[in-house]
Order: sequence, then structure tokens, then C-alpha cells
Amino acid sequence: MLRIAHISDLHTLDLTGARPWHFLNKRLLGGINLLRKRRDRHPRWILDVLMQDLLREQPDHLVVTGDLTNLSLPSEFAAARGLLDGLSLGPSRISVVPGNHDVYVLSALLRRSFARAMGAYCTGDAGDGGEADWPFVRVRGPLAVIGCSTALPSPPPLADGWLGSAQIARILAALTRLRGTFRVLALHHPPFPGRMDVLRALRDRHALRRVIAQAGCELILHGHEHRDIQESVLGPVGPIPVIGVGSASHCDPRPERRARYNLYTLTPAASTPSGFALMQECRVLSPDGQRFARHSETAIALAGSPPATDTGPSHWHR
Repeated sequence: MLRIAHISDLHTLDLTGARPWHFLNKRLLGGINLLRKRRDRHPRWILDVLMQDLLREQPDHLVVTGDLTNLSLPSEFAAARGLLDGLSLGPSRISVVPGNHDVYVLSALLRRSFARAMGAYCTGDAGDGGEADWPFVRVRGPLAVIGCSTALPSPPPLADGWLGSAQIARILAALTRLRGTFRVLALHHPPFPGRMDVLRALRDRHALRRVIAQAGCELILHGHEHRDIQESVLGPVGPIPVIGVGSASHCDPRPERRARYNLYTLTPAASTPSGFALMQECRVLSPDGQRFARHSETAIALAGSPPATDTGPSHWHR
């Protein structure tokens, strides 16, 4: 048995050290948005409660699908890094990919702010990842995490994303090489049309979906939409589940929008086409804000995979 936690859209706010000239760009509009509503919608205390729940649940691996920050300020990256460093999993068992808010302005891209802050959490087994050679690949027993970057700075009011042809080619190579493992593709933007698609979409999603249709994948995880989403894309032998999770820090009285994360339990199952069985537990912040608790539990249907090359023995634990 293997347990995988998925959190997204933390939107850690920290303005320590921010100067007026840091806002002479897209951050000006983002800062106004913070003052109007986002500061109250994503309070820091919820993230502290979330980290305590993750410490109690002790998943085997944690996947974070972007938007760890609000404005990609150095102080926000430091605060987000501090949260992850406080978990007992350690960087080798926490896989982090960037969202559009983590590369909010061009200076964050040029200074490699995300990679500098999160390097230990976004480096693959072969040293891949970072700013130049996404995706990274991490193999942990039967689990293979392929972490992608869809984050590039874009002018207001856009919040779109791109993978790029070079990264898509490497995704194809990784998915093909890792057949026989449970391949989790992690990215921030969903690979299908969403709300306000013209402003928020993954622009080259059709190219990514062609790769998935060719090479297959067991599970795709994303964030960005701040709500729970379950869709599917076509794989070589059937539909592949695509699951988006709501924001991990959203303060909202409505249970369907309140802060949440997903916890997956993966078990070997020789009787299923894929060779795996997957259960999803959705954990939601309680109405009193004191803890996260089980909200629902769902069995996730998995498609089979193309014939695998020999990848060696799988190692399950727990």
C-alpha cells in the first residue's frame, strides 16, 4: 500500500521586505486584488492547520501542484519553503511544480526564484527539473512522479500556461520509459478547457493530450481552478483520470469550496486492467477551522497500460 497526498494553490502571503518598486509591474494589480479580497480568502493559519494534518496522516509522498505564492515575492517563497521544511517527509518525498503565481512577473523567471527556493523539491532522480529541463522524474517503488512546469509570466489579466515542445517531448520519453510503474503526471494547469478558458488555459494542452494518448499514464493531478474537478483524457487503452483539487488554504463557509486536499491509497490489484487499485479520500477543513477531516471517499477507475518493458521489482510498504 502506498499513500499519496495532493495539495495545491496554497497562495502563501508574506510581504516582509517588499518595497514599492517591487509593484511596478503586474504585482500592482495582484496587490490590489489582495487588498480587496484574496488576503482574507487565503489566510496563513489554514496552512498551519493543513501542515499539522499532513504530519498526522503521514503520507508516503506529497505532490504540490503550484501556486505556492501570491506574487512570487522572495518572502513568500521563503514562507512556503518553511512550511514544507516543517514536514517530516523530507524533500525526496515531496514533489513540487510551479503555478502561474510562482512565476508571476518576468523578474521571478529571470532570477529563477522558484528553483532557488524549491530546488530540493523539484529535482528529479537524474538531476532533471529546475528552470531548464522540466519535467523532473522521481521513482519511489511502484510510484513514478513526472513533475511538469506550465508556469510562465503573462501580462494581465492572463493566467494561462505553456509546456513548450521541448518539455512535451521529454514528457513523452519519460512516460514511455516508465511503463509498468504507476505514473503520476503533475502540473498546475488542467489539460482541458476550464473556466474563462481564453484567459486561464493551458495553451498547448492538445499536444500534451496527444502524448498521453500515445504513451499512457495512470493519473494526472492539477490545481489552478480552486475547486474539485474530475475529468478524463483518452489513453492508449482507455480513459485516464484527471483530478484537480481545490485550494488548500481557501477560507469559505461553503463545504464544497472550503480548504481541502486529496489523499490517495494505491494498492496492487492483479485483477484490474492496470494492475493497481486507487482510492481517493477528500479531506476538508472543519467548520470550526480546527482540523481537516474526511469529507468523502471514492474509488477511482484506472485504465490499463500498454505492455511494459522490464522495470525491475516493485517495492510496496505500509
